[in-house]
Amino acid sequence: MNRTIRAAVCSVAVTALAFGLSSCSEAVDQVDKAVDETYEVTYEVTGKNIDSIEFHGGGGKAMEPKIESVSKPELPWKKTVTLRGIMPAAVMPVAADPEGSQVTCKIIHKGKVLEEQSTDGLVTAGGCTAESPITG
Repeated sequence: MNRTIRAAVCSVAVTALAFGLSSCSEAVDQVDKAVDETYEVTYEVTGKNIDSIEFHGGGGKAMEPKIESVSKPELPWKKTVTLRGIMPAAVMPVAADPEGSQVTCKIIHKGKVLEEQSTDGLVTAGGCTAESPITG
């Protein structure tokens, strides 16, 4: 009887291990796919007296994106970029004007606004950051 119980327990353990490895393999495949998948976002910036705009343009690594910059942008400013995997979408308008400034930024994905922020003042360094829609 001891031998029968051991064989049954061993059989269950091997089956669970195989099932667990299969699930783990599927999870790894899903992560690999998400890291390689791309998505497009459109950044929009409006306001007045904006000195520069910095944004994730798609270069670099997911957690260390390359920051691109535009000096003295013509407003309203709009840029569509392709990002990859879990890289967050981010745009940061910067303004410093003694007369005051106004800034509104948006991040749009497939017609849906993922993030929108507005601010005003003498020195404004607001911005929008949105989680990758691939991770959601």
